[in-house]
This record gives sequence, structure tokens and C-alpha cells, in this order.
Amino acid sequence: MLAIAKASLITIFRSPQAVFFSLFFPVVLIVIFGALSSGGGISLDIAFHSSSDTNNKVYRAISSSPVFDIKKGTDADIEDRLKKGRITALVDIKKNTNSDAGYEVHLKSTSASSKDLPVLETIVRDIISRINNNGKPVTGTYATVTKEEIPGRVYKMIDFYLPGMLGFSLIGAAVFGVAFVFFSLRETLVLKRMYSTPVGKGYIVVGEGIGRVVFQLTTAVVLILFGRFFYGFTLANGWVTFMELMGLSLLGLLVFMGFGFIISSVAKNQNVIPIYANLFMFPQYFLSGTFFSKSALPQSIQPILKFLPLTALNDSMRKVSFEGAHLWQVPAEIGILLGWCVVIYAIAIKVFKWD
Repeated sequence: MLAIAKASLITIFRSPQAVFFSLFFPVVLIVIFGALSSGGGISLDIAFHSSSDTNNKVYRAISSSPVFDIKKGTDADIEDRLKKGRITALVDIKKNTNSDAGYEVHLKSTSASSKDLPVLETIVRDIISRINNNGKPVTGTYATVTKEEIPGRVYKMIDFYLPGMLGFSLIGAAVFGVAFVFFSLRETLVLKRMYSTPVGKGYIVVGEGIGRVVFQLTTAVVLILFGRFFYGFTLANGWVTFMELMGLSLLGLLVFMGFGFIISSVAKNQNVIPIYANLFMFPQYFLSGTFFSKSALPQSIQPILKFLPLTALNDSMRKVSFEGAHLWQVPAEIGILLGWCVVIYAIAIKVFKWD
């Protein structure tokens, strides 16, 4: 088994296509997205506190302004997104009974969005100034602005894109690699000859699988470290997070390899392998939050998307890497991956062919 694993690993490293699509291509994408991340840019995503007074001019002016993208959700969800730097501030507008001002506009932000807060504050003060100028002469001001900052972690674009690129690399290399290799071994009768040797048939499959796993985990290490040292990819708990990402990569890889085994067995020729593989992979690239957030997709399909294997892998990696969650704190995602693993290998065992 170890001899087969060694031979398989050497073959993979000697394959330019395998190295390109598993390592070089994802690195190029990380460089592109990392450059976008370092470019910064102002994002004035805000949310109103659920108890905000909505019957006032400041609220109406902010809500109708094209400068702001108003985010909605539960209080817990908004607070969580605020701490992660995904929204600039939580705006709470209250009637003011302690001064001449009619209202108090409270801006709650985190250190993650501190660079955008001055811009937000300037715009809000400008809105209040225009309200004052357009109204009847009054003493004082229509509203005052107060600020509060709580601890938060800067959420960079690389923190979203790198887990997606890692999933992209794993699913592509696992499905295509296993499907083409085992189809070729069966087509050239190599697999049949190996089957006739004293080596147990399970060891033959496992040996080939070990070679694929070692290669892909090596590329995962390179991608994570590249993102970390060149673009500041967040590893919330340091090496503990790194090892947990590797564990998730292994689990995702095993699931995706199962699809490769099935495709290699049902394919009649090599020309249909890319068709079958892309039918499985291509929709997930765009539905599983690989290149853009799933929140951009229709709400009606969101419950379905979370059960896709690449969605579970991407979501769990982002929670572990940026939010600092541990593996036992992402049971839903791991449960989905394990469920796919059981189903896929049950099918693979039924359809697997040696000749």
C-alpha cells in the first residue's frame, strides 16, 4: 500500500496539469484578490438598531441616501457582523430629552471599521446640518452625534477569498484527479493486473488515495501560508486554527474524492469525464460562496445551498479561520460533509469497477 501511495505521489508531482490547477492557479487568484484587498476602499454598510426611532428626518435622510447600504437582520446577527467589520456602524436614533437637540444619533462601531467611521460621521453631520438649514430657525440643533467603539477584528477580502480558493483547489483536483487516474488505470488494464496480485484490493485503492491526499494537503499548506505571510490572512487561534483548517481540508478532500471514484466507474470514455465532473463542480463554484457571498443569491434557495458539500466546507473554514471557532463549534457543516461522505462512498462501492 505504501509503495502504491509513493508511486502515486511521484506521478502527481510530475504532472504539470496537477501542479498548475491545484497550486499555481489558486495562488494566482489569491494574488489578484489580495491586491484588491490591499487596495482598501470605503464601505459604508450600516444597520439601524431595532429600537431606533424611525419617525424623524435623520432616519429618512440616511435611509434614502445612495451612499449607505442598509443591512437588516436580527440584533444578534447585526452585532456579530459589526464585530467582524462587515458593517461600518450600528446606528441608533433616539429622542433627546436632556438638551436642546431633538434627537441623538449614536454610532456604534468597532476597531475593524475605524478607518471608515470618520467618513460616516462627516456624512451624518452634513445631513443634520442640511436639516437645520432647511428648517425654521431654532435654538440648538435637530440632532447630535455620539460615538462608541467596541473591540473588533478587521475583516479583509483575503479572509473571504482564501477559504474559497482552498475549496476550489480541493474539489477540482480531487474530482478530476481521481476520475482520470482510475479510469486510465482501468482502461489500460493496470488496475486489473493490480487486482490479480496478492495485494488486497482495498490497499490498492487506499494507496492511490493516500498519494492524492498527501499532495492536496501539501498544496493546502502552501496556499494557507502564502495567504498568511503575503496578505495577512487571519488565523484566529494561530497554529491551532491552521491544524483545524487542515482537518477540514482532509474531510472535504475525502468527500470530493468519492465523487471522483463514482465518475471513473460510470464514465464510458475519457471525453465524458469532464462533463460529469463539471456537472458536479461548476454549480458549486457559484452557489457555495467560492467567489462571492451566498447572500447575493435569492433567499428562496438559501436553505438548499447550505447542504452542498462545498458550501459546508467553505462556511466551516471561514468560521474557523476568521471567527476563531473550533471544529466542535461547526457541527452542522461537519455533519453535512460526513453525511455526503457516507452516501457517496456507499454509491462508489456499488459502482466501482476493476476492469
